[in-house]
Formats: sequence, structure tokens, C-alpha cells
Amino acid sequence: MVDTPADDVTVNELIRWISEEKKHTIKAVVVNHFHNDCLGGLVPFHKENIPSYANNTTIALAKKEGVAVPENGFENQLELPIGETTLLNRYFGEAHTADNIVTYVASEELLFGGCMVKSMNAKKGYLGDANTNEWSNTIAKIKTAYPRLKIVIPGHGNPGGMELLNYTKTLFKVESL
Repeated sequence: MVDTPADDVTVNELIRWISEEKKHTIKAVVVNHFHNDCLGGLVPFHKENIPSYANNTTIALAKKEGVAVPENGFENQLELPIGETTLLNRYFGEAHTADNIVTYVASEELLFGGCMVKSMNAKKGYLGDANTNEWSNTIAKIKTAYPRLKIVIPGHGNPGGMELLNYTKTLFKVESL
């Protein structure tokens, strides 16, 4: 699972639906960044002994904010094997937050971009913890690392393809004087 719903009621329903109705097992939760829309529902996962992962900056920011804290940290990159698939979790730089990561599934050419990636025609959104000067550069690094993405899932809104990275990069392009 990448990110959690923001509240325990929704998470409990999601866990029930995945396990009972879909007959799947949640192996882990990866937290994209320290905001509530990514880790607000961690506690029910922890109660079910489902491990959580985030970069060390996310863990430090969660502790500072006094919110649920992911259990396992990493520096810049973490590979998580899930069955026949591997989730590659990477930090490319600051954007929506100082700690935002992406999760890449190579077998599907799929990227979970989190709130750093905007859906088509979306506005800039919440910028209180953003680094708008680096945002486009961070997106450019992701595009370079994963040039053949087929599916890009933003933090909010409809999924798409590379056009979401292109749109986000343009949206946050810093004009030089």
C-alpha cells in the first residue's frame, strides 16, 4: 500500500475490504511524505502488524509534528519485494515537501508520485511546506530516471502518463530574471 487514508475509520474499512472481499494481504505501507493525507491512518496498519516505511526525513518530520510515525526508515532509496514485484522507493529532492518520495513499479512502468505530481489542470495546491524553487528540478530528475513510464498516479486526481510529469514541471517552472 502506498500512503494511507487520512482517518482510522476509512483505513479499517479499507483493510477489511482488501482482506475479506478481495482476499489479499497487505504486506507493507509506504508513506510518501509527512502530511496527514499520507500517514494519517498509520495506527490501524500498525495494530494489524503491517510494517510501515518512509524516508528518514519523513520520520523526523512526523515526530516533530507529533503525528503517527512510520516504523522503518531509509535514506535515499529502498527496495521492497512484494511477491514477484519490487517497489522501488526513492527520494529525488524537495518539491511539495522536503521529504516527498516516489514509488516505482518497474514491471508495470508505474509511478506513484504522491502530492509532488499534479493531475492535469490541477492548481498548485497547498504550498506551506513546499520548495517551489526546486519542484521542477525534482520532477526533471524523475523523468530522467524513468523515461518510459506508462502510468503516473498523482497524490490527488486522475492518473495519467508522462503528461502529468510534464504538466507539473511546467506548473512549477521558475522564471529566471
